[in-house]
Amino acid sequence: MATQTSPSPFAAAATPPLPAADRSYQKLAAQILELVTKGEFASGARLPSERALAERFDVSRTSVREAIIALELQGAVEVRGGSGIYVGQLPGSPSPVFMPQTGPGPFEVLRARCLIESEIASVAAVTRQDADLDRIFTALAAMREHMDDKLANASADRLFHLRIAESTGNSVLLQMVTALWDHARGPLWTQMEAHFHSPALRAASQEDHQRVFSALLARDAEGARAAMRAHLERVISEFAQAWR
Repeated sequence: MATQTSPSPFAAAATPPLPAADRSYQKLAAQILELVTKGEFASGARLPSERALAERFDVSRTSVREAIIALELQGAVEVRGGSGIYVGQLPGSPSPVFMPQTGPGPFEVLRARCLIESEIASVAAVTRQDADLDRIFTALAAMREHMDDKLANASADRLFHLRIAESTGNSVLLQMVTALWDHARGPLWTQMEAHFHSPALRAASQEDHQRVFSALLARDAEGARAAMRAHLERVISEFAQAWR
């Protein structure tokens, strides 16, 4: 006979869902900070899990992830790998106010890239010229050469994606990919990478990029689309995993 489990006190005190227009990570960060300033969680206390926060506010766990990192940048919370999320030492007066980061969050950008760059890779497989392949391969080789240099590797990674967009011959697509990469390089992205970017992630990305290049070389439009989508979906998955 199945046993009934009582709902957690945290779930019982659930706050009404945020309106659809207010489900950005900035709004969510302000809501979480409000719980702290009202005394629901004291300085040094461990916050509920991301899953519990997502259920309470009826948002995705990735939105909670972005909100927590935005608060971490302000010192409002501290993320301890393998332990959890803890309230920082906030000033007693006046009440701290969340200062939102500007622009879209990392997951929003990654999802947009997944849609757009997958199609761009498909087009590039048909339109690319030999000279384009040479430029794309040069960026791929630079990524491998700088596997142990995070900044140099990231620069080559960006160039790899821009070269693919460039090989479509469509300047608007190139501008779109450039803008997406520029959006992804703000403080929120940098802090997220500090938690999850690793040599293992760079090695996996190198293999992903090699599969994209192989599809471009073979003029395999569907293969290029699938390889690019798989690459970016894997990055999203890596950044959404539990705190280490």
